[in-house]
Amino acid sequence: MNYQPRPDDVRLLLDTVLGAAPRLRALAPFAEFDETLQAQVLDEAGRFVAEVVAPLNRAGDEIGCRFEGGAVTTPPGFREAYRGLADGGWLALSAASEHGGQALPAVLEAVLFEWLNAANHGFTMAPALLHGAYECLRHHGSPDLHERYLSKIASGESLATMCLTEAHAGSDLGQVRTRAVPHPDGSVRVSGGKIFISGGEHDLTPNIVHLVLCRLPEAPPGPKGLSLALVPKLLPDGARNAAHCERIEEKMGLHGSPTCVMRFDEATGWLVGEPHRGLAAMFVMMNAARLHVALQAIGLLDAAWQKADAYAAERRQMRAPGPAPASRGAEAADLIGEHPAIRRILQTQRAWIDGMRLLAYRSALQLDVARHDADPARRQRAERWCALVTPVLKAACTQQAFDGASACLQVFGGHGYVREWGIEQVVRDARITMIYEGTNEIQAIDLVQRKLLPDGGAGMAAVLIELRDELDASREQDADVQRRFAQLRYLGTTLLQAAQRDPSLPFEVADDYLRTVALAMLAWSWARIAQTAPDDARWRAPAAAFQRFVLPEFEMRLGMVKRACDAVLVPPPAASAEAN
Repeated sequence: MNYQPRPDDVRLLLDTVLGAAPRLRALAPFAEFDETLQAQVLDEAGRFVAEVVAPLNRAGDEIGCRFEGGAVTTPPGFREAYRGLADGGWLALSAASEHGGQALPAVLEAVLFEWLNAANHGFTMAPALLHGAYECLRHHGSPDLHERYLSKIASGESLATMCLTEAHAGSDLGQVRTRAVPHPDGSVRVSGGKIFISGGEHDLTPNIVHLVLCRLPEAPPGPKGLSLALVPKLLPDGARNAAHCERIEEKMGLHGSPTCVMRFDEATGWLVGEPHRGLAAMFVMMNAARLHVALQAIGLLDAAWQKADAYAAERRQMRAPGPAPASRGAEAADLIGEHPAIRRILQTQRAWIDGMRLLAYRSALQLDVARHDADPARRQRAERWCALVTPVLKAACTQQAFDGASACLQVFGGHGYVREWGIEQVVRDARITMIYEGTNEIQAIDLVQRKLLPDGGAGMAAVLIELRDELDASREQDADVQRRFAQLRYLGTTLLQAAQRDPSLPFEVADDYLRTVALAMLAWSWARIAQTAPDDARWRAPAAAFQRFVLPEFEMRLGMVKRACDAVLVPPPAASAEAN
């Protein structure tokens, strides 16, 4: 029951719903891009993922990584699969041609990594940060660092890490203590410890490029005093740098990925970007990583759904209530997939998968617009979309990946709780996505405190209006989505007013607000699917499940935020009487 990519489903979303190829051809770098090339890339990517990467998933979980004498050995087959991934040019899919890349649209890279994570999350953790490291170095690295490392990162010849977290600091980067001391030759010497470093040590590539948050002497305290340094495992002359893996963590999941405790003992490195501006450079990497975590989650939920759907189509139990399905005959009535409770689980998760997929692919298209469109106004709109929607996708997709995978495990009953069927691994692997690259609570706070409130909700309103204008108000479903967008815009205004009276309130309701935004956008996804592909049978049941079992949560979350705001804005009657 290995994961199987489904290029036809993806093509339908890209071509029919999003009209991806014409949009991309309007951008100068992709003037020759068309549906045929897109189909070829997706078909070949699907084949590689299904035939090479997916079969290694079980061994990656059961055997895992081994740590001995400071070195990490990855599970059997991982090195060969990684070599195939790099040699096939898959890791350089969207990198610039001058750096050895294929200069293809970011949305194709998004689909590739969604499939890779669905097939083998542990394996994909190693190359997952390459796209972010490449963009970070490309925009902030010196010409010398470009020449030495950029093409190697783009191609996957060298893998990269993101070294942020320290044991005492967690998500509070202002407490980072790792030091960087300048040397006369322009390098720095980095000393300190980092934890939770995915791929900090492994045997997949000879060199590993660590991007390390650190603090220069005389740096101001807090996050504004942080710098970013590139610290390679191997120095340019081939000598081993003083960057050491002390151990790998024993984890709930992701056994195929080495999560390392790293120590830097005056390791040689070079600053990336300006001194004390490390977070600005690092956020290029983190924002790219957050979209890819959302794609991880979509892939993992799809993997769980595939297992549960296949099991439900074979497992026979008591007869389902109601008449036997006419299309399958009376003998199908005792399949658990015919039971309403199981149908609800499967169709609801399918609604989440395809609805969030559409939003993630739209976001990947917006990345290319932001990078390449000749019109500054369109670039600005695309940047606004990515800034506002990325935290929504990261939090909502990862929450649903864990909840939905657990629901899919339920389809198996007791068989799901044992290792034989592999569904319990998906549940374990999915849990980390809610935590890393900024916990979901941090995503929600970021959305409200840094994106919604500072401009009075204008940016969010513009995004919602942009989505609204792609719908047809004469259609009942589209009009319903537009009504919800209006409610959401009004809620933003109410939250802004309440925050002026109680500055702690936005932190309290941030998770509920983000969930409300996610559900409204998911409703837009299904309205667009119904508008552009009304006769496609594959989406009929998930669309109905979304309306019945998912969308009602919108009103609940909306009401929770509104009541919290009203408690601040409207004094209770007793308090009003006392004031009088």
